[in-house]
Amino acid sequence: MNFYLPIAERFASARARPVGTSNRNGLQLDEELPSYRIWRADIVPPLLAILSVSLITVALLPLDYTIAANLVPIAYLVPVIFAATRWGIWPATLAAVAGMVEADFFFFPPIYSFRVEDPSEAIDLLLFLVVALVSSNLASRLRRETEMLRQREIEIQHLYEFSRLLAACFTVSDLISAIRNHFSRTLGQHAAFFAAGTEDHYEPPEPGSVPKLVQERVASTVPKVGNSCFAVLDKPTQNVWLLGTACSETAVYGIVAVNIGRGSRKHVEINTSRFETVLEEVSLTLQRLDIEKAMDDARLHLQAQLLRDAFHGTLSHELCSPLAAIQGSASVLESMSMIRADDRTRSLVEAISDEVAQLDGYIQNLLSATRVTAGGLSPRLEWADARDIVNAAIQRRARRLAAHKIEVEFADDLPLVNVDSGLIEEACGQLLENAAKYSPSGSIILIVARSEPGRTILSVADQGVGITPDECRQLGRRSFRSQRHQATIPGSGLGFWIAATFVRANGGTIGISSRGQGQGTTASIVLPAPDQATVLADE
Repeated sequence: MNFYLPIAERFASARARPVGTSNRNGLQLDEELPSYRIWRADIVPPLLAILSVSLITVALLPLDYTIAANLVPIAYLVPVIFAATRWGIWPATLAAVAGMVEADFFFFPPIYSFRVEDPSEAIDLLLFLVVALVSSNLASRLRRETEMLRQREIEIQHLYEFSRLLAACFTVSDLISAIRNHFSRTLGQHAAFFAAGTEDHYEPPEPGSVPKLVQERVASTVPKVGNSCFAVLDKPTQNVWLLGTACSETAVYGIVAVNIGRGSRKHVEINTSRFETVLEEVSLTLQRLDIEKAMDDARLHLQAQLLRDAFHGTLSHELCSPLAAIQGSASVLESMSMIRADDRTRSLVEAISDEVAQLDGYIQNLLSATRVTAGGLSPRLEWADARDIVNAAIQRRARRLAAHKIEVEFADDLPLVNVDSGLIEEACGQLLENAAKYSPSGSIILIVARSEPGRTILSVADQGVGITPDECRQLGRRSFRSQRHQATIPGSGLGFWIAATFVRANGGTIGISSRGQGQGTTASIVLPAPDQATVLADE
């Protein structure tokens, strides 16, 4: 602590001390304190303290010797306490010493001499010195603590006002404006913001607002989350600029540059601490803005998804009625003997029926997808025979499976399954459609239903194009279609996703395996199957 150094040594130290030879952020400042500041801070206060003691002496000299001698201890304490509360401990100490010397010289015999004949008077002078030093020390400490509390109160008030400004920020532009206003009010200096560009560089602020040296320093800084603050000394003006990165946990928004003016190393450290505190508040605000932006994006995405599903649902329902009418008319035409007798007309009617069936399949997929997304999937569980489910799925898609050889194998010991038979039938139908779609005409599609302890397995195996490992990892995603088939095989990519969703809603799982490209595919539905005793008990 400099308070315990001799005044001459402290003065010498102050003259030789650089403004900031090295602070904790690597600041390099080579300039010494200006002479006028040394004079004002270290020379003037002691001189004023001694002068105030001399004024007390002048005031006591006209008084009677006895009265003046009695007033000496109290009178000389006044300039000591004043110097301690006004300028600190060292001027107060000088005032105490000066008071003792002048009291001895002017008021204790022999007068106009520094000798003291009476030992009791010597003790009085020493006692005065001790009391003066203790009082000056206490007054000086009280002064420092009062100044610290006042400064702390001002800082807290500024931070509170700054926090209120940050709470009202909804964009990065608002935040930049708040930073500038805060530093302009607290430091009384200019603040600039270098916005982060798109190519790892910073956009300069308005021309003339920042020294060239600061601009060069910012230009050489790589945008990075977590960069620490640093200081730059502008030698032409002797101003110190603090630079800090404004960033959240994931993105850098720019660099804040603040001119804190001229000052000592302590001055720079204090303002750097304030600067870092403000940047921490800025970082928290940017994180809040990031979260709000992510929430807004998610909300917009959800609304778009809901609107799209609503559109699909409405469109599908509107198409179902005319499609059913076309399908019924085509069925009537197929049953007419005149149509059946004419090969050309019959083929046209069959083509209409095929296209209608395909279009109906697309619409049903859209309706199922809408049902799943809207959260309206509530399975109605009932005991059902897996054979009936598979046969119903095959019968419903008989026209689309007509070009393939369908082979069905049922195990003799198939247990009943407690599922929503409509959903599982639709899932089996989706797998059958995919098998027919991705395997050549005339190939075999094998449907096997077998039981294992605690589960029933329905598998659909084809001799088609197979699945690559990368495609296998992406199966189950909504609207996923392999690049290999997008240009050659029509589809929406919803079939497997719908089947998997329906099976999971019934407590089952769905898996797919393939030996590789062109080696066929096997899709398996695994349903939970309780033991027969449980089934009989429920019945």
